[in-house]
Amino acid sequence: QVQLVESGGGLVQPGGSLRLSCAASGSIFSFNSMGWYRQAPGKERELVAIITGGGTTNYIDSVKGRFTISRSIAKSTVYLQMTSLKPEDTAVYYCNANSGSGYWGQGTQVTVSS
Repeated sequence: QVQLVESGGGLVQPGGSLRLSCAASGSIFSFNSMGWYRQAPGKERELVAIITGGGTTNYIDSVKGRFTISRSIAKSTVYLQMTSLKPEDTAVYYCNANSGSGYWGQGTQVTVSS
């Protein structure tokens, strides 16, 4: 059973930065892809960024140029570097790993507010 543990969320002012981490219990090399999703109150969960097993990345339009997904295979960790944060980025952010089966972390709250 794969376990994913997110960290790094918090309260930040507009224009600020945060880095989220997702530590996996096993090697992330075997996953087809890993991604970060977010869910704001009253909204559906949406895919924010994804990194494939080959290292290809993709982002939703609203975060392009501001967010960067990366990984450390040695540390079995995926990161989401978020810069120029906006109030509309406020949500619970979830890590997902896809290996045929899908695995989810417990989520970490990101609040962007002055």
